[in-house]
Amino acid sequence: MTKKHLFIFLVLVPLLACSAVAVQIYYSIAVWKYDGPEKTFVIKPGEGFSKINHHLATEDIISSSKLFYRYNKIYNRLNSFKAGNYIIKPGINMLGVIDLLTTGKGQTISVTIPEGKNLFQIADILESDKITNKEDFIKLSKNPDFVSTLGIPASRVEGYLYPETYHFAKNTPASTVIRTMVNTFNDKTSAVDFSKSKLSKHSVIILASVVEKETGASFERPQIAGVFTNRLKKKMRLQSDPTTIYGIWENYNGNLRKKHLLERTEYNTYKIPALPIGPISNPGIESIKAVLNPEKHNYLYFVSKNDGTHIFSETYKQHRNAVYEFQKNSKNRQGKSWRDLKQK
Repeated sequence: MTKKHLFIFLVLVPLLACSAVAVQIYYSIAVWKYDGPEKTFVIKPGEGFSKINHHLATEDIISSSKLFYRYNKIYNRLNSFKAGNYIIKPGINMLGVIDLLTTGKGQTISVTIPEGKNLFQIADILESDKITNKEDFIKLSKNPDFVSTLGIPASRVEGYLYPETYHFAKNTPASTVIRTMVNTFNDKTSAVDFSKSKLSKHSVIILASVVEKETGASFERPQIAGVFTNRLKKKMRLQSDPTTIYGIWENYNGNLRKKHLLERTEYNTYKIPALPIGPISNPGIESIKAVLNPEKHNYLYFVSKNDGTHIFSETYKQHRNAVYEFQKNSKNRQGKSWRDLKQK
């Protein structure tokens, strides 16, 4: 081997190899970018770097777990990652990921939307948790032009704000929050066969929203759905208190009176002959399934037993007796009503 060849072997080859590694590291760190959908990445309290690294690679947020380790090892950042929920956006590179997860500035707020809450109640929850502005949320939720962009056949998003636990950054735009919740609704109901019902998909959601508000006992949902199905078949009014309340919601003080039942709104099923014009709450998947698979029976009435459940009747006479026993008899009204139980 000549001196020239020896020089190439001992100097240039290692140099080229190092250059190749440097290029690979640079590409992985600065050039390669996450191109997936926006997602939430969670670092649990006490979770070590190896797990964090593995999860990042598994979710394709970084291009190489080995290079991610090497870089953080060199710069002594292996123990700098902070627990929390983070929003990973498309276009972020590995340096951005490291900055996000070690400074904690990209952390999100966890918020749970219970089943049966309406858009006004959800707005209160979101503003209370500093996620978005209440008025912006309500205004957009009732904006027909915006709602139409979501593929909802109505003038409001009510019924399609899926009850779930979400992770949002502080001061997230209301439009982003609404789109996220509607997308979750679409995901959760994608496997549901709405063709099982003679009702349209939107009407199924309307009725499910009423069922959701009528009971705090999950096992009663198919039974109550059966009552409303029977009443619709007989062209009877649904006569559901929650529909009346929703129709006067913005002026409702929590005390439902007889005059409210007589007030004609597009939601008051004591006055209108069929379903309300739109959903009155945001139902969970079980209430939707209950409407699609209502229990078959002959019941046309139900009244609260003041313990979170109801007594069902086939005739009006039976119903009046049940109303007297459980509602007009003060001794039997000492328990919690279904509304009290539902809010817990």
